[in-house]
Amino acid sequence: MVHVADSTGQALAVSVLLLVGDFAPSLFGPLTGAISDRFDLRRVMIGCELAQGALLVLIAVSLDNLPLVLVLVGLRALAGQIFLPASRAAVPALVADRDLPRANSTLGLGTNGAEAVGPLLAAALIPVAGVRGALLVDAATFAVSALLLATLRPIPPAAAAPALLAGAGAGLRFMWATPAVRVVAVGFCAVVAFNGIDDVALVVLAKDTFRAGDAAVGILLAGVGIGLLAGYALLTRHAGRFGMAGLLVAGFAVSSVGNLLTGLAWAVAAAFALQTIRGLGIAAMDVATNTLVQRLVPAGLMGRVFGTLYGGIGAAAALSYVAGGVLLDATSAPVTFLIAGAGGTLATIAVAVRLPRPLR
Repeated sequence: MVHVADSTGQALAVSVLLLVGDFAPSLFGPLTGAISDRFDLRRVMIGCELAQGALLVLIAVSLDNLPLVLVLVGLRALAGQIFLPASRAAVPALVADRDLPRANSTLGLGTNGAEAVGPLLAAALIPVAGVRGALLVDAATFAVSALLLATLRPIPPAAAAPALLAGAGAGLRFMWATPAVRVVAVGFCAVVAFNGIDDVALVVLAKDTFRAGDAAVGILLAGVGIGLLAGYALLTRHAGRFGMAGLLVAGFAVSSVGNLLTGLAWAVAAAFALQTIRGLGIAAMDVATNTLVQRLVPAGLMGRVFGTLYGGIGAAAALSYVAGGVLLDATSAPVTFLIAGAGGTLATIAVAVRLPRPLR
């Protein structure tokens, strides 16, 4: 993003880069998950990490060719989209069922902690090594990841899987025909579709509503991240004490009501506190969703279900960005937060009503 912004000076180019890197791969969710169910999960993960490292090297040497960079960024993101369901489907093969909540909490803590540290490392590296140097360091981290994954035992497919397209269709049919999985997946996507506006809306809230500066924007955006890390840290120790269905509904509720109350916040400090609490809810719903899927879905279908789920979440987030932008332009940041929080709360109530029966 830094390179594209500096070399083109166009916000549109940065937007296209984000679209290619974040949203487009989610459209292939059912197919990327089908790959996980066809092959040894350890090999899939190692292959994805090596591919991403190699693609980052190619990006580093191709920075002057923007169209090629966009293609390479898209391919790297697609490899990451394959890795994600494979990594989640591998967890039940590596730990006992009773340890799934703690294992998923640990994964969440590591992932989100690294995502928080990554931009800080980039900020330190770019002035010293330049964009190319930072990308090459990034490529090296994928090589380290592949070496670590190589220490795992093989995780072969649970059953012979059909061809990719047929397998993807079978995964979609299973999700729709299994009420508990359907409620979890649709509920998660609905909550994200309503509440995914927070990043953009927080900027407008700080600058236009509170008349604060860039520091206030940074503080508000940091709130959710701090809450996420705290939530995952707590759940790594105590997740086993909770029922996952209750934790899921609680996570949905805290995430949604946090946005609803942010719309009523009177100062930056109040909004920061509410967004930090929201982070706790997001951690809870992530851990609960992963654990429920791992317990409800047969091993031979788990990759496809996770691929479709995370693809749907990505699409819901993109929809939220667009709808949230329109809503912000038409109303204000407080009204946008109120509408988003109310919609998410209604989705939470629907999940709370519909989920217990199929789980029984």
